[in-house]
Amino acid sequence: MTQVKPKEQRGFSLVEVFIALAIGVFILTGLLSVFVGIRATAITTASYGELQENGRFAISLLTDDISKQDFWGDYIGPLNFLTISHSLEKPKNDCTGGGINNGSFPLAVGHFRTLWGQTVKGLNPMGCFNNAKIGSDVIQLKRVLTKPLLGLGAAPPTLAPQGNYHLVTNTHKGILFNSRKVPNLDSSRVWQYQHHVYYIKEEKVGSYSVPVLMQGRLTKKMSFSPIIEGIEMIRFMYGYDHDSDPLADSYGVVDAFISADNMTDRLWDNAGGSNIIAIKIYVLVRNIKPDNSYDNTNTYLLGDLSLTFNDHYRRLLFSTTVTLYNTRIDLW
Repeated sequence: MTQVKPKEQRGFSLVEVFIALAIGVFILTGLLSVFVGIRATAITTASYGELQENGRFAISLLTDDISKQDFWGDYIGPLNFLTISHSLEKPKNDCTGGGINNGSFPLAVGHFRTLWGQTVKGLNPMGCFNNAKIGSDVIQLKRVLTKPLLGLGAAPPTLAPQGNYHLVTNTHKGILFNSRKVPNLDSSRVWQYQHHVYYIKEEKVGSYSVPVLMQGRLTKKMSFSPIIEGIEMIRFMYGYDHDSDPLADSYGVVDAFISADNMTDRLWDNAGGSNIIAIKIYVLVRNIKPDNSYDNTNTYLLGDLSLTFNDHYRRLLFSTTVTLYNTRIDLW
């Protein structure tokens, strides 16, 4: 009987081992490159997602506030000390912009500005904050909230909420007050008075300097709080209509958009400010931290302002045009 010999067992040769290692390294390198690419794409997508979210929020906030600028409830005339009376002292830390009558409440002298802006040239352009970013814009808006307290058809309000200034108005007169007791005024309603200021400051977060959109709000005093991080620059172009005659063909059409640093006292005060009928808003947003793998040498146009960078921050520019609905109207 023939005996079958077992098959001889052999391992890999040294050449085969090296070939296998080379193939493994090649596959691993490919996987790593795919992983790095996916990670870089994810970081870029997240960065632009953050920019989109912050930019849209800033545009929405500014648009909503600016579009309601100069809304005075039932009152339909120009806002001045004769028609909107008060016995109020100026609030603490009051913001006073350009002109002789540009605080929170109208004075008996000069045109009361309910809208005003400036391209910042110093840290304290309005006397109420000292950390403004040079070269960005500041804007102030005055109006009342669009939702009144009870009045007119219902029982007239006799008490107002504490902690804010209010305006009681009918169609031809108004009284500003800050007491709980509402001043007596025929056929009136009560509205919360607003004075808002927006500007950019830069603050240190760790080793980075982070630009922040700030909002000033009048309660018992003018106080400021950060709204959105990463807003590097805001700029406003004011749409001016030189025609004051409603019968003119070009009445209600913007003749020119003028930057704040090119506005004059005459332009701010002309016709009670009603010749400013629109505002272009520019918001430049950047990431909080730089990305050293990204080089930004782009140029961004904010109206008549051109900005070119050479750094590692991603940026997006947002813009919109807002119609000032409460300009040149007799009724809201």
